Amino acid sequence: MDAFLDSLLREHLLSAITFLPLATALVLALAEGIAGLPESVWKWTSLGSSLVGAALTLLLWQRFDPAASGLQLVEHAAWIPDYGIHYTMGVDGIALLLGALTSFLLPIVLIASWTDIAKRVRSFLFFMMALQTGMLGAFFALDLFLFYVFWETMLIPMYFIIGIWGGPRRIYATVKLFIYTMVGSLLMLVGIVVLAWLHQQQFGSLTFEYFGVGPATGILDLQIPTEGGVWWQRQGFLFGVFALAFAIKVPMFPFHTWLPDAHVEAPTPGSAVLAGVLLKLGTFGFVRYALPLFPQAAFDYAPWMVGLALVGIVYGALVAMVQSDFKKLVAYSSVSHMGFIVLGLFAMNPQGISGAVLQMVNHGVSTGALFILVGMIYERRHVRELDAFGGLARTMPVYTTFFVIATMSSIGLPGLNGFVGEFLILLGAFQHLRWSAVIATSGVILSAVYMLWAVRRVFFGPLVHEANRVLKDLSAREKLVGVALVIPMIWIGVHPSTFTNPLDRAVTELIETMTKRVPDMAARVPQRQAAVALDAETGE
Repeated sequence: MDAFLDSLLREHLLSAITFLPLATALVLALAEGIAGLPESVWKWTSLGSSLVGAALTLLLWQRFDPAASGLQLVEHAAWIPDYGIHYTMGVDGIALLLGALTSFLLPIVLIASWTDIAKRVRSFLFFMMALQTGMLGAFFALDLFLFYVFWETMLIPMYFIIGIWGGPRRIYATVKLFIYTMVGSLLMLVGIVVLAWLHQQQFGSLTFEYFGVGPATGILDLQIPTEGGVWWQRQGFLFGVFALAFAIKVPMFPFHTWLPDAHVEAPTPGSAVLAGVLLKLGTFGFVRYALPLFPQAAFDYAPWMVGLALVGIVYGALVAMVQSDFKKLVAYSSVSHMGFIVLGLFAMNPQGISGAVLQMVNHGVSTGALFILVGMIYERRHVRELDAFGGLARTMPVYTTFFVIATMSSIGLPGLNGFVGEFLILLGAFQHLRWSAVIATSGVILSAVYMLWAVRRVFFGPLVHEANRVLKDLSAREKLVGVALVIPMIWIGVHPSTFTNPLDRAVTELIETMTKRVPDMAARVPQRQAAVALDAETGE
């Protein structure tokens, strides 16, 4: 047994991290016939599994070498070899950070929702654990068919989480989520099949592998034309179908309309995971697939992508300003903040891309925290209207403290995590798209306006409503959740190199891959000064 565990952790660490939640989900499903066990058994089983997964992710972080090039801890096995489909997993700095975010959030979400889910608890935990496997697998997969399987797998648990445990309009929200996502996903599948076919035409072998393994070539080695030939074999079309799927998942304007409905109707843990991790798969898709596979098309369409990102930044902020529902306000703030991430990616320089990836983590922590905190007050009052509150700082000072810190993190206060990512993104955008940096900065100002306005209305002023006078402050369990979320906000804010160092090599190799095929990109890649600038800003 010891030898098996040693081999598992040494040679199949990524698989262990990915499939441990699914194994837990199967245990929960097979426990149907066990009668008389209290619900707490299933809760502790799921929480224990998530904590083991987080510990394995710490081991992954310890084994990861930031100075090494290429993918690390690669696992490769034939799956459906006759069709060139393989089980290939690997990790670079980008996948490492997002995988760590995913493993970090799950136990916090489970603890935060310990008493929130009152019906079908075991089924709810089953879907949460299955969702975790889908998200982790999508980050670690290096075969496009395998990536697509994980990408689609995520949709099913989220569909049931919202559809069963959601609010009054949950069916409408789940159908809308399903239709939006499926349209983009099926078009992306067409693009994946075309890439595999092109690989067979150029190299004589059918494969869906992103990177070549051993002497074999992968899809990343394809020479995809930008003009001439058949239209569906060109970079423009292929970039378009991939970008559409990723833009819907982000979501970018104008594909964002499913998000507020899904957030409002989802239960608190569903909202936290949706905002914290699921949206990042869209931006991860851009940086992992769309940019390196179709660099010329990405470069050519970058002004359009930047334009849509800027519209999302300003539009999301303006709509958030007029919301009266607490959850909707945070949901539209996500549209604005995800626009920042897309802007950083399509700045196409090291500062912008590094800032965008770091901001994925920052947004996952800060916005996930906001949804969890909104859920805590909702469980006490069963209302989310801002006007229903006021003066909570007097009755719930600890809750107010955590919420204000999460708010400052979200709006980018120096010393907290949000500032680091926004600074790098704006620095990258300003180098080549100065007008976009100016417009995006207005989004930072607007985010401060609507978030501070909401904080003032909810926590300060007179205690108008009698129901707020008897509200209990956070319990020990809820305080633990708050502390666990605040620690990374401060850590990233004051010591960002812990998280930027693993990114350096991956971002550099991405830029090199693109510049080899797009000579015009050379002007966007000066010597990387982001770390120096960060140290100057943070005093490191």
